[in-house]
Amino acid sequence: MKRRVVITGLGVISPAGNDIDTYWKNLCDGVSCADKITKFDSSRLSTQIACEVKGFDPTLYMDKKSARRMDSFTQYAMAASVQAMKDSGLDITKSDPTRMGVIIGSGIGGLTTLMDQTYTLIEKGPSRISPFFIAMMISNMASGMVSIQLGLKGPSACVVTACASGNNSLGTSYRHIQYGDADVMVAGGAESTILELAMAGFCSAQAMSCRNDDPKHASRPFDKDRDGFVMGEGSGIVVLEELEHAKARGAKIYAEMAGYGMSSDAFHMTAPPSDGEGGARAMENCVKDAGAKPEDIDYINSHGTSTPLGDVGETAAIKRVFKEHAYKLSVSSTKSMIGHMLGAAGGAEFIATVLTVKNDLITPTINLVNPDPACDLDYVPNKAKQKTVNMAISNSFGFGGHNATVAVKKYIG
Repeated sequence: MKRRVVITGLGVISPAGNDIDTYWKNLCDGVSCADKITKFDSSRLSTQIACEVKGFDPTLYMDKKSARRMDSFTQYAMAASVQAMKDSGLDITKSDPTRMGVIIGSGIGGLTTLMDQTYTLIEKGPSRISPFFIAMMISNMASGMVSIQLGLKGPSACVVTACASGNNSLGTSYRHIQYGDADVMVAGGAESTILELAMAGFCSAQAMSCRNDDPKHASRPFDKDRDGFVMGEGSGIVVLEELEHAKARGAKIYAEMAGYGMSSDAFHMTAPPSDGEGGARAMENCVKDAGAKPEDIDYINSHGTSTPLGDVGETAAIKRVFKEHAYKLSVSSTKSMIGHMLGAAGGAEFIATVLTVKNDLITPTINLVNPDPACDLDYVPNKAKQKTVNMAISNSFGFGGHNATVAVKKYIG
């Protein structure tokens, strides 16, 4: 018998807010977080807009010395993890730390540190490279530093599967609890790539929106006039907990994690297949793992990046899995508001999905004005929708053909 897993804590650092209440309110209100880039001079780039984290103070969550030894993606992960643990009400001193672990994914990791130290090497020479350079840069350091600060001694790892990293981290953590490796897992994703190098790379790939004169309307998933994604950043972290462990301490329970599915497109380095076959199998595997039927799903938090190929492929995948029921369920894209947080997207969007299930309120897909004829489902355009959501899934699809889907359902004791 696989053990049941519930969500007991939430934490977020995001373009829509640096706490759960602000984040959720802005998503429900349909607030676009896209704007002109302020982190660097973007005038040389074809894309000069992004969804930046604003007002973040790492010293609210860690001391200054520790913050200086962390890349910004690790700072985001630490802050969201501290929030999530506090929200869960877990007292580490009253629990077995060897039964509590951390898996935080990142698609790119410490690119800020890599850029800074590359400039240092060129301008000042190798003797001036920081002794913390490698440790700050590597993608697993978010999990490592959270484990150290919180004293969690159970399974600790990092999943790197591009934009599917967050969902794969959630799913792997879910399995660790299901099969008895841990009772509690801190899980999600973190990313910090609003940097000239990363933006230039995506610009060269012609993947991002160039709607520089109208950033608020640049991210427009499923709209005929979409021209690419808008970069986001931040971290979304949850506390997953074995049900009996949570009940024994009287924890509040947001919802139950119900399933996990993954697949590979085996198709192309960056592009999804137009028929959505790979994404469809991830959804099918997730629904099957949840012991559910396709018609049991009420809502899909879509990958929904606002790219011409991606949105059509995901729509095709949904129709492939859900057939006629595809037209009865609701689909929306959180990325229309917060942009694409890459490896952090799965964690942030999982939180939105959990709160949708808890509150029976579906966040909208904003900027959907002129629907693509190939995208003909209920994408909850422009305004949040009240609807009973007993079970939902959240999709994340990454470069390299990595597909990951996770399921959430209402908790029934």
